[in-house]
Amino acid sequence: MTKFQTLTGTALISGLLLVSLAGCEQGPAEKAGENVDDAVDEAGESIEDAGDSIEDASD
Repeated sequence: MTKFQTLTGTALISGLLLVSLAGCEQGPAEKAGENVDDAVDEAGESIEDAGDSIEDASD
């Protein structure tokens, strides 16, 4: 292989690795979305618990 081919191949592989790592990071919108999902799940569980308490009290 020539020096140019080796340098080009190394640059290409390095670029692909950087792009793949950048895709793994979460941005602020994704973190906010996860926080909203968690809050909705917790609210749903609280409503279920309240419904169970009401049902138990009516028995």
